[in-house]
Amino acid sequence: MTYNKLDLIDKQILTHLQADGRITNVELSKRVGISAPPCLRRVRALEKAGYIKGYYTHLRAETLGFGVSAFAMIGLGKQSEHDLEAFKELCNSWPYVRECHMLNGEIDFLLKCVAPDLASFQSFIKHELTAVPYVNSVKTAFVIEECKFLSGVPFELKQPESRRGTTR
Repeated sequence: MTYNKLDLIDKQILTHLQADGRITNVELSKRVGISAPPCLRRVRALEKAGYIKGYYTHLRAETLGFGVSAFAMIGLGKQSEHDLEAFKELCNSWPYVRECHMLNGEIDFLLKCVAPDLASFQSFIKHELTAVPYVNSVKTAFVIEECKFLSGVPFELKQPESRRGTTR
């Protein structure tokens, strides 16, 4: 199933769920204009088709004792399949790494990290990240303020003509 094959109700369901993952099925069904049982079937079908990866709560890290947020830009010595896969596995094992994105260009990976304090983050960099033999470079940038955070996709934007599969 592709985005173009979703009907208006499916798109409305996804829009409401990404805005509030805790919405009840009854409330969701009211907002999209269908009864609760078919609404739940649609949600389950969207989950099964892979449109919905999961549900989570956006926590305030600093209020929970994680006062340092930073991005780490990682360069590997070589980009062999083995090294790339090994690094992805390591990222999944490090609790301070909250997001890991493999990139193309000068940076191989971008990590979003949190730590209780600067000393903890520096220890992670020194004893974990730079200890990996195939990590060639690590550059960090500390978050001063989270100015915008939105999960999901901007359903309110129109798709370009070329993406809608229409011809002129």
